[in-house]
Amino acid sequence: MVRVAELLAELDREIPLQVVQAFIYVATHNGCMKPSLEKEMGFLTASCSRNLAWLSNRHRLGKPGLRLIEKRTDPTSRRRLLLFLTPKGERFAARLQHILYPSKK
Repeated sequence: MVRVAELLAELDREIPLQVVQAFIYVATHNGCMKPSLEKEMGFLTASCSRNLAWLSNRHRLGKPGLRLIEKRTDPTSRRRLLLFLTPKGERFAARLQHILYPSKK
């Protein structure tokens, strides 16, 4: 667990647990819809939006985000938001998986 904490600290030394939870959800459900994440994780819409902003390109108040996920509008419904890992997010998820499950490739 110390190695996981060190890996997370590489991203941001003050990363909130909900941001980590949102990342793990997207990493394990790549291409998921935002309402699914909210429902399964028990996030309010506003807090989910804040957590996803932290993980994407632009954090709140114009600060740069972590660039681990990409938010895309669903082409079949402009009101629906789909969540995908960026290449950086895929690399980070692989590093996290290697720490947690070193025997898996």
